[in-house]
Amino acid sequence: MNSYSQLFDLSKGASLKKSLELAGFEIKSAQYAVWQAKGNNVSATLYNSGKFLVQGKGTQVFIKDFLNVETVIQTKLIETDSPKILKTDLTPRIGTDESGKGDYFGPLVIAGVYVDEKSIPILESAGIKDSKKMTDKDIEKAAIIIKQNTVFTVVVLNPLKYNELYSKIKNLNNLLAWGHARAIENVLEKQDCANALADKFGNESLILNALMTKGKNIKLEQRVRAEEDIAVAAASILARNEFVKRMKALSSEYVMLFPKGCSSQVKQAAKAFVSKYSKDGLAQVAKLHFKTTLEI
Repeated sequence: MNSYSQLFDLSKGASLKKSLELAGFEIKSAQYAVWQAKGNNVSATLYNSGKFLVQGKGTQVFIKDFLNVETVIQTKLIETDSPKILKTDLTPRIGTDESGKGDYFGPLVIAGVYVDEKSIPILESAGIKDSKKMTDKDIEKAAIIIKQNTVFTVVVLNPLKYNELYSKIKNLNNLLAWGHARAIENVLEKQDCANALADKFGNESLILNALMTKGKNIKLEQRVRAEEDIAVAAASILARNEFVKRMKALSSEYVMLFPKGCSSQVKQAAKAFVSKYSKDGLAQVAKLHFKTTLEI
């Protein structure tokens, strides 16, 4: 056992901290944590959320010496009975996700994030989750934390480049596969990794076939609702944050509002854009293969 986590009573944190100090542990401060204790082959972190994480070769000895048997048994029962407390997967991996796929205006953004046993606890404690469950303001704050604690990349296909590639590839899933493969390759340029995870949008072979030299040997998994994984959730946040920033920049450049999605408001905005900047200018701000183009 090299890793162990449980919910901990924060009111008992000071008492445990004193016991660890007496045992020779070095007490430090850590991001999103009450304190962190480091000893021989083991570190223990008490997070503000109440999560207590023990890591290292000395994990089992630490549990035996400093966490009573009742606490360990109780935590195991909680982990078995409650879907809210799950064993943390600390496997190093690259998660990828995209934003803007279903939006007529704006770019397609694909992000890739590498996580490992060091960064995963930090992201969990910061409340990183699927961007669709967060506000744009919270996403902006979370993106800063992710960038400070992970190896990442953000691939942006502005509308002009998107339309150029789509005219050649002529298939959205193939275009998405190209983008996810680029994100994986970009991360691998900075960090070796054996595993990658992406949301399932098509056959796995699409991304695998688009991977180049560094990514050919990676173990890729495409999973339905992959955003539940911390690596993909982090990628979804970076992709969404960049998409929102680019949309604001477009609005500033053309002095008009570009609604998200493909609603009736989007069609009205597209008509207004054509009236002001001409039909040919649409390629600069919109994904032309959407049926919205024909409708306006």
